[in-house]
Amino acid sequence: MKTIELSPKDKIKVLIASIIVVIFAQLMSAIGQLGASWISNHTAFDNLQQRISLDIGFVDVGNDTLNTPVNPSAVGRYVKQLNGALAERGYPLAVVSLQGVSGGEVPEAFSTVKILNLSTSEQKIAVAIASLPHADSVQFSPIAFVLGLLFAPIYALFVKSEQKQTQLAVEPLREPPRLVVNLQTKTLSCNVNDNVVTLQNKPLCFYTALLKFCIADPKAPLQLHKDVPSDLVTLANKTFSRLIELGHTKRKRPDFNANLDKTLSEIRAALDEVFSGLDSEKERYYPPRAQGEGSRSKQHSYALQHLEVDHIEIIGN
Repeated sequence: MKTIELSPKDKIKVLIASIIVVIFAQLMSAIGQLGASWISNHTAFDNLQQRISLDIGFVDVGNDTLNTPVNPSAVGRYVKQLNGALAERGYPLAVVSLQGVSGGEVPEAFSTVKILNLSTSEQKIAVAIASLPHADSVQFSPIAFVLGLLFAPIYALFVKSEQKQTQLAVEPLREPPRLVVNLQTKTLSCNVNDNVVTLQNKPLCFYTALLKFCIADPKAPLQLHKDVPSDLVTLANKTFSRLIELGHTKRKRPDFNANLDKTLSEIRAALDEVFSGLDSEKERYYPPRAQGEGSRSKQHSYALQHLEVDHIEIIGN
């Protein structure tokens, strides 16, 4: 079974939320239990009042008009029998006394006493009735506990999902890899790592020119068995002039048509180091190697066909 991994802080949040659910469910249950108790007591009281009203003519409770006294023995037996019937049926009531006559001790749980006054054509009759407090009907609800247990994993999943969304929201977007050509330091680097490689003047100037040339015309054929296009040589010479301005060299301009294979190999070696671990990102900057020999190699182009302006940054241009 897969577990939900949460931080200690989130675990506390889940625990508190589950406790709140249990308390809320228990509160709702208590309100329902109190309501049911009130209805039950009210119905039981009405039924008891009706029962006593029907029985009172057969109980020797005396007669004020005829000036006859109450028969304590008869009244006591009636009260006792009545309480027995109430207990047998689970009524939350008990008769404390009828016309001041008790039928025996009433359990202490029946602590709320109400006086019921009945009237006949000849006299008034007082009945003291005790009932169970409504609070006694409130009990712990297992359903509330079960709801808390069921809510915990559901809320934990919500917290975990919210945590992931927050991380995505606050986590800065990773900047796409970009080649950085620094003419001031004569280096190649990548903006997403610390790899920096120094290049000699000729491969640095040729590669800088190649980048610009291929961005402007990515479909131009650049074949090893042909001379380097004049526009590309012009760009390379301008870069070399810039190196002179930056104080890096006083030598004469190199022949960019000579030893082109060696120049491209030096460029590839530098890119291998700069984009170490970023092979797929390196492809757009990497002058393709020749595949095969002879006639097939003549079809080979070292052009960079997938470059755009925002893929490179040239410092000191």
